[in-house]
Amino acid sequence: MRSLADILEEYEFLDADERYRLLIELGRELDEMPQPLKTDATTVRGCSASVWVYPTEQDGKLHFLADSNAAITKGIVALVISAVQDKPAAEVAAMDITAALEPFDLRNQLSSNRTQGVPNMIALVKQHAARIAAG
Repeated sequence: MRSLADILEEYEFLDADERYRLLIELGRELDEMPQPLKTDATTVRGCSASVWVYPTEQDGKLHFLADSNAAITKGIVALVISAVQDKPAAEVAAMDITAALEPFDLRNQLSSNRTQGVPNMIALVKQHAARIAAG
């Protein structure tokens, strides 16, 4: 998965249509999320599409699996995940993910329907990180 900085560098040079394509491409780059992990506990509430986020821990770092049934939404969750992927749980729990995503200006780039679930995606990622950091 690309770093958030690498994604932003590309994103800044694209027009609106190309930004949509980039988000769809990011969604396609997500690790495959097995169907059995798509449960009520991994569902992100408040999204217009179905979204699932599942944390794993590898070598003391969080690695998230995520999926959505909508291409753009899957790209948005991929963007959120790229901000936290493979970082220590305590760091993710303390991180201001919203601030990290501000340069993408998603609220002005996408419809409110597409972005309404972003705070809930961030909240679920942070909840998982805090739970894992607490041991």
